[in-house]
Amino acid sequence: MALDVGDHFPPAGPLETPAVLRALVAAHRHLAELKGVARSIPNEGLLISTLALQEAQSSSEIENIITTQDALYRYQVQPGSVDPASKEVACYARGLEIGFQAVRTSGLIRLDTILQVQSVLEGNDAGLRRTPGTVLKNERTGEVVYEPPSPERLPELMDALVRYIHTEDALDPLVRMAVIHHQFESIHPFYDGNGRTGRILNILFLVQAGLLDSPILYLSRYISLTKARYYAELQALRETGEWESWLLYLLQGVAVTARHTTGLVEAIGGLLQRHKQFIRAHYKFYSQDLINNIFRHPYTKVAFVEKDLGVSRATATRYLDALAKGGTLDKHRMGRENYYVNRELVHLLFELPPMDIKPDDR
Repeated sequence: MALDVGDHFPPAGPLETPAVLRALVAAHRHLAELKGVARSIPNEGLLISTLALQEAQSSSEIENIITTQDALYRYQVQPGSVDPASKEVACYARGLEIGFQAVRTSGLIRLDTILQVQSVLEGNDAGLRRTPGTVLKNERTGEVVYEPPSPERLPELMDALVRYIHTEDALDPLVRMAVIHHQFESIHPFYDGNGRTGRILNILFLVQAGLLDSPILYLSRYISLTKARYYAELQALRETGEWESWLLYLLQGVAVTARHTTGLVEAIGGLLQRHKQFIRAHYKFYSQDLINNIFRHPYTKVAFVEKDLGVSRATATRYLDALAKGGTLDKHRMGRENYYVNRELVHLLFELPPMDIKPDDR
């Protein structure tokens, strides 16, 4: 029996089947490991600034907004110099940051927060759509397989979703996250940016539920790598009303992504310590603020160092040129401005090892 949006929401039937409970054990274990490893990094901003951009790139890639990490970091250094896709991805990272700060401040995920995130993504204040949503059709037969709810129902459905986000019951929060994500994508509340907003909502919910301290789980990479199954599972649940397969898919994604991100965070932490020891031993201008700068900005520039360290332009230039001469940074020219690349950190971020995903899931 087809599952209409709003029907059986919250789901009335049992969700935590034996298979789901087994998947929950693995997902929670790997999430807890990631949370613990992340706490070993002295400045959480270092991880947020780098991993949020990973999430932004992967989530946008799902919507066929394609750019490179090099272009993204160059956009941060010189916003007017690169392609529109990089600007869109940077807006995603900004939307994630705004949502995270709102959740951290209030402990809540309000409708206003969701609206603000989508507004930053799309660069407008259109709000909830006032026209019918995009109808999904079978590519072969042309048959309508899903039609989002009418605009008149959106306020009621979104209010119910926000209430559900904050409901306290015995349901595991990871199961709740999967239910929230499916409901949000099925409501399809906006003219555009529904997929990306929904994926940001996943991360915000993990923070709000206390499973993460900061938005560093880039679950969108898993979804991007398994995109065909992602859309198939979304639609299968709409058609059958059976939750288990969807829940198992997303729980596996949490486990795989958390394990993968833990390895990356450990590598970043090790590199940070090596850089810290080297710069402290070889340069009189060593400071923790300087270390923070070259890890928070894998592509940094004089203006960033001026601001972060509170030094003059000449002093900031001297510091960066010295680090480039000593091999810690690579110096590049873009237009009239130099930028400096933390080469080893960039290698970690650009040359990520493959995720441990079963071939059948791709």
